[in-house]
Amino acid sequence: MRTFALFALVAVLILGTGIVQSWNSALLILNMGLVSAVMALGVNLQWGFAGLFNVGVMGFVALGGLATVLVSMPPVAAAWSAGGLRLLAGLAVGALTMVLAILVWKRLSGRWHGWAVAAILIVGFFAFRAVFDPGVAAVEAVDSAATGYLGGLGLPVLLAWPVGGVLAAGVAWLIGKAALGLRSDYLAIATLGIAEIIIAVIKNEDWLARGVKNVIGLPRPVPYEIDLQNDPDFVQRAADLGVDATTASTLYVKLGYGVFFAVVLVILLVLAQLALKSPWGRMMRAIRDNETAARAMGKDVTRRHLQIFVLGSAVCGIAGAMMTTLDGQLTPGTYQPLRYTFLIWVMVIVGGSGNNFGAVLGGFLIWFLWVQVEPIGQTVMNLVTAGMADGSWLKAHLQDSVQHMRLLTMGVILLLVLRFSPRGLLPER
Repeated sequence: MRTFALFALVAVLILGTGIVQSWNSALLILNMGLVSAVMALGVNLQWGFAGLFNVGVMGFVALGGLATVLVSMPPVAAAWSAGGLRLLAGLAVGALTMVLAILVWKRLSGRWHGWAVAAILIVGFFAFRAVFDPGVAAVEAVDSAATGYLGGLGLPVLLAWPVGGVLAAGVAWLIGKAALGLRSDYLAIATLGIAEIIIAVIKNEDWLARGVKNVIGLPRPVPYEIDLQNDPDFVQRAADLGVDATTASTLYVKLGYGVFFAVVLVILLVLAQLALKSPWGRMMRAIRDNETAARAMGKDVTRRHLQIFVLGSAVCGIAGAMMTTLDGQLTPGTYQPLRYTFLIWVMVIVGGSGNNFGAVLGGFLIWFLWVQVEPIGQTVMNLVTAGMADGSWLKAHLQDSVQHMRLLTMGVILLLVLRFSPRGLLPER
């Protein structure tokens, strides 16, 4: 009953937004709530199931967004002709250098062991730069104002969502092999640093996804509003419902996104619930609660941590691809830890870590508050300062402080939940 009541409360809040403000605003909150719920579900897999403190959520979300560009955008033929093959050859040289260094490190021993690895890395680095840099320069010089990158594969954008999960999972595997042996606080520092490195690469490697120039005009899985408005049948159906074609087209598009996102969320939630109730899920919770006892029972704790770290990161990558598709553009400058790490953790903690339904609830509830607190605060502050004289320093100060209401509200909510319901609104059973 508590679960039903809390989800009903969230539904009432979203419906109330549609009635009081606009249905466009309500559907926008719903769609981003669905995406946020998927992100929270991914973090809950890592923290709630296994106790892994991953503070690099932002990096995996960004990888999902990058996958959307690499999969759905059409290839830039001129860029490929100018330096695409040389660029790929440079990447191959870099990968070969790393593989060779690892093999030498594992196979050789003795006095010259370290020197051999160092020599391979130094020679390989200069060979990589000699091949890679001219290719990058040639690609980025091709109509840099409009393209200046290789483009993508030109495939349907929906394929980018699972690819985003696979890309994030692959990077998570590499990170996990290096960092999962660390203690929880060091793991948090490592994942945060690696997430910043991922963002820095996406921002600065223009050949990959135009960097901070942004990639706009991403393909969509739903029709464009202007196409709907030019469709006589759609215009007639909207008129029959008493809605103008412009409003009807925006609502139709947002509902389309909502259906796609809801299907993904339901699939992931069902899979997460099945995993939680399986022997594997019970084993993960046993490892979370007492690693020493789990090792004594013969469990490979590091391997299981790697599994759940990869799975949770893959879910975050899927959410990142969904969000970039909804935005219609990739803007690396907007990936901030406050929005894509801290806020997701608040969703999991408030909803109830270890409970998949709690993570989903937290995603909807916290996103609604994140969006609505500032306009509500502005209205309240206008009422409070209505009787003050214009030009008063106190009135100006109070009205200027509204922009900080989001952070204040998130902090207050987190403190209240930790005080009165420390295991979240929907605690783990």
